[in-house]
Amino acid sequence: MTNTTRPTPAEIRAFRAENPKMRERDIAAQLGISEAALVAAEVGLTAVRIDGDANRFLERSEALGEVMALTRNESVVHEKIGVFEKINTGKHASIVLGENIDLRIFPGIWAHGFAVTKTDGDQVRRSLQFFDKAGNAVHKVHLRPASNLDAYEAIVADFRLDDQSQEFVEVISEKTVETGPVDVEALRENWSAMTDTHQFFGMLRKLKIARQDAVRSVGEDFAHEVRADAVSALLHASAERGADIMCFVGNHGTIQIHTGPVHNIQPMGPWINVMDPTFHMHLRTDHVAECWVVRKPTSDGHVTSLEAYDASGEMIVQFFGKRKEGMTERADWREILESLPRPDSAAA
Repeated sequence: MTNTTRPTPAEIRAFRAENPKMRERDIAAQLGISEAALVAAEVGLTAVRIDGDANRFLERSEALGEVMALTRNESVVHEKIGVFEKINTGKHASIVLGENIDLRIFPGIWAHGFAVTKTDGDQVRRSLQFFDKAGNAVHKVHLRPASNLDAYEAIVADFRLDDQSQEFVEVISEKTVETGPVDVEALRENWSAMTDTHQFFGMLRKLKIARQDAVRSVGEDFAHEVRADAVSALLHASAERGADIMCFVGNHGTIQIHTGPVHNIQPMGPWINVMDPTFHMHLRTDHVAECWVVRKPTSDGHVTSLEAYDASGEMIVQFFGKRKEGMTERADWREILESLPRPDSAAA
């Protein structure tokens, strides 16, 4: 196998066997393949190809009972234990509004599915894993001891595809987001006219501005930069105060949200970890290039968030204070954000 030759499924399995402690995403990166190709190499052994239709899965998901839902991007993993409930499906966007599992799903992105069974001694771990056309993971659902195994097996049987190939061919689409120079006057005019945070995305599309360019340009009254270690500071401060927060982590197929307090904050090497009973988050702090405190006008007053960006300008994670519609933002949340240290000098 050379650097320019794609490994066969057998070669993928052999490499995996030789590196049993290596994380799956690291194995895929090392081999120059997608994570879906890594899973596909196990089809017929530990994996079954299933229908990757998001809404079809959502319509059956509540029957699984208690599960662990996992959504991630390159820099952060977000895990929630709970039940899929209060589900609304749509062609372009679907919503799960459970007490613990809170998701925004974009069905057009979901393309491939696998049911994966792994045996570790006496322990059997089962999961449903979903990927986009390029083989990037968009969402995973891991069974727990309290899960309904019959419902899982029924989903696997009903969703099983005729195609059980071990080969996986990635379909890569180039980003076509059109952005241009920032018209600061137009940006500030549109920004100040917002009455709901959900209007923000439409504003960026209309003005053809990238998100990071917008927060960098809009002015200190709406956004100011804080130090790159602000996420760790925010998590520790929230835990100390017992503040209820909202933590959004997503990729282009799924956004997963934690709402509530955080308690057990554990740094480990480059990682900052939340290790609570129903919420785990693992963030690579060395991936954070910039952090911004961002204020958006709403009909209930300003709503303030912390946004962390990587070196390419992609948003890694976003935090809000827990707030009910019609209520003003909580003072303790604003105090936490105001306390975050600013960089010694402005970013170039």
